[in-house]
Amino acid sequence: MIMEFKPITIYEKNNNGDDNRKSATISNLIAVASSDGKTIHQHFGRTKEFHIVSINENGYNFVETRTVEPCCNQFEHHEQSFDKILDILSDCDAIITGKIGCGALEYLTAGGMKIFETIGYTDDILNEICRNQSHYFPK
Repeated sequence: MIMEFKPITIYEKNNNGDDNRKSATISNLIAVASSDGKTIHQHFGRTKEFHIVSINENGYNFVETRTVEPCCNQFEHHEQSFDKILDILSDCDAIITGKIGCGALEYLTAGGMKIFETIGYTDDILNEICRNQSHYFPK
């Protein structure tokens, strides 16, 4: 059975071209919100694990899995819980998640994190990002 992934929605801070974050080129780290590592379907606020991958023009490589405390607790969250996750993922250029709430989205993008929202097989989505890095990570 072939499962096509949901089109990738990109969220990032709009700072009128004044981006102080490092540009994504070779060997950038991306945090993937997934409970099994095979599919991207996890809601950001309920994620307990992020699978970290390094991407380049030739593809991607799994680096490690990082465990976090979910930042959504009975539909409540606080900036401190977002800060903990940002600290754990501080070396990552982006987060790929199945869904993310408005509060988390605003806070994370204001902090410089790029968010990709999509649902599908991890391999398909990461290969799409690797093939089209100039689209997903413009310089």
